[in-house]
Amino acid sequence: MESTRKIIFDKRVLLPLVSSLLALGLHIFLPKHSDILAKDFSYFTYSLAGLSAVCAVFAIMSLYSERVRVAYAYKSAFIAGMILLINIYNVITLKFMLIPGVYFPYPDKIIHVFYTHGLFMLKCLAHSLGLLGLGVLGGGITGVLTGIAVGCSKRASYWINPFIKLIGPIPAIVWIPIALVVFSTSFSASAFIIGLSVWFPTAVLTSSGIANIENAYFEVSSTLGASPVYKVLKIAVPGALPSMFIGFFNGITSAFLTLMTAEMVGVKFGIGWYINWQRETMSYANVYAGLIVIGITCFLVVTLLFKTRDKLLIWQQGVIKW
Repeated sequence: MESTRKIIFDKRVLLPLVSSLLALGLHIFLPKHSDILAKDFSYFTYSLAGLSAVCAVFAIMSLYSERVRVAYAYKSAFIAGMILLINIYNVITLKFMLIPGVYFPYPDKIIHVFYTHGLFMLKCLAHSLGLLGLGVLGGGITGVLTGIAVGCSKRASYWINPFIKLIGPIPAIVWIPIALVVFSTSFSASAFIIGLSVWFPTAVLTSSGIANIENAYFEVSSTLGASPVYKVLKIAVPGALPSMFIGFFNGITSAFLTLMTAEMVGVKFGIGWYINWQRETMSYANVYAGLIVIGITCFLVVTLLFKTRDKLLIWQQGVIKW
């Protein structure tokens, strides 16, 4: 006799589907405000229809996969809430025009920007990522080396710590006028400013992580004849890795803020420059589209950092949580 597989249904998986269908229905059947004479692009309609289809697929998959059901049911309330917020924004902008349309464009207008300026925004984003990568790499390496020196050497700590306490707390963007004078190009000046914003939290948390390692590990290694280099590479760095990643996380978030400011002030290309350019021309739909690109990019970069952390710190799984 063949065993029948029991199908388990969780009602929570229907929340995103109901929320997206509600948004689609209101968008189709509720007329737009009479003062809005712009052409209907229907991008928002297609997006909601596609989103509803995806939600329906995940709801069906949850019937046959426990992993999908548990994960999707857990996230369902948040997803439905985000869709509801977009629906409310669409209603108060396109349908009732309760807020100024010049500064708060309706979703269909924002999505239209991706079709008209999508490739150009990708070029701007690529330029920004190159600048961000150079600054983060330089600042991260310098921060780690500074933190190791301060954490492992009392002499280095004596000379370097005062500079960290003096320069570190100053916001990196304050140094933009000086960097533009010192460096030959605005690109190199911006890369330096971004690196400075990453250097401080990385250096401080690296040295703090080394300082929190028990002295017994270093004493035992000295007894066994370990060299200073061995102590740094095999004890100090692995023990400080959790703190290093917290420093990288703080540094990357600061780097994104610094990147946007640097591009708006000095650099003549990039996603921050694009947003500032569109703001000056009062094209706020393009501004919102640029902000969405930045938000997604920041989310992907931080997610990649978390995945890298999980791979490198698998030996501390369940011990370090942040």
